[in-house]
Amino acid sequence: MPSRTRPSPLPPVGVVFVHGMRTSSAIWHHQLDHVRDAGHDAVAVDLPAHGARHTERFSMPAAFEVIDDAARSFAPGTPVVVVGLSLGGYTSLAWAARHALGAAGAGGTRLAGVVAAACTADPKGKPVALFRDVARATVAGRDALRRGATDLALAWRTALVGGGGPAGGADLAALLGPAAGRASHTGSGAHRPGWDVVTDALTHLAGRSSVGHLRSIRVPVWLVNGARDQMRLEESRHLRAAERGALVVVPQAGHDVNTDAPDAFNHVLTRALADFSRA
Repeated sequence: MPSRTRPSPLPPVGVVFVHGMRTSSAIWHHQLDHVRDAGHDAVAVDLPAHGARHTERFSMPAAFEVIDDAARSFAPGTPVVVVGLSLGGYTSLAWAARHALGAAGAGGTRLAGVVAAACTADPKGKPVALFRDVARATVAGRDALRRGATDLALAWRTALVGGGGPAGGADLAALLGPAAGRASHTGSGAHRPGWDVVTDALTHLAGRSSVGHLRSIRVPVWLVNGARDQMRLEESRHLRAAERGALVVVPQAGHDVNTDAPDAFNHVLTRALADFSRA
């Protein structure tokens, strides 16, 4: 019988995982194991004001430096893939657009592709400051926290689409991070940021366009959303903006698509890395 030739393994890449608001690098443990088992190098970063960097204040330039450092941590010449969720997705798209313009901080990094999850609602041109200000008011009036969370959902929905009902409570909680309120430490000692980071993050997102960033990026971009995420408001517009893009909607998952459906998300990662290797 003729022997069967096994498919050649994909060339290894370095994968940088970037978490969402008020979480940390810890959300990526399923994905880190998955891509490392496939023979790739990988690192999950903590954004400023989160995780090991909780004493720092969030800003987009500081977040870019974090991704720059992670991209430079791989062996010289290793193609880099950036995978971001929510705030991390917006930050990754902005970083990749900056990279396309030849920003010095990228240090000659060869970008192979981007996976941007839960970030297909463009903040530019919308009253994002409204959401920021409601967040500030909620922090100041903690006795009205439950009412404030509802106001935040309505403000966010209004800011993005100009009206309509509030986003689902579960999706809002995922967007802002667990246990909304003041900064705290969990029983395991991990730091959990307070809502003050929301105001900083939205201040730095205001005026930036995820659609504009996609138009600038010259590598493949995979957009990934959970089917139950009510924040997936402008998927088609984002997909059209990508020079070479793909959109995957994961059934039964919400905003935190990588933890709601880790096996499905890992399958998407496998497909995306294969696509990037052909670029």
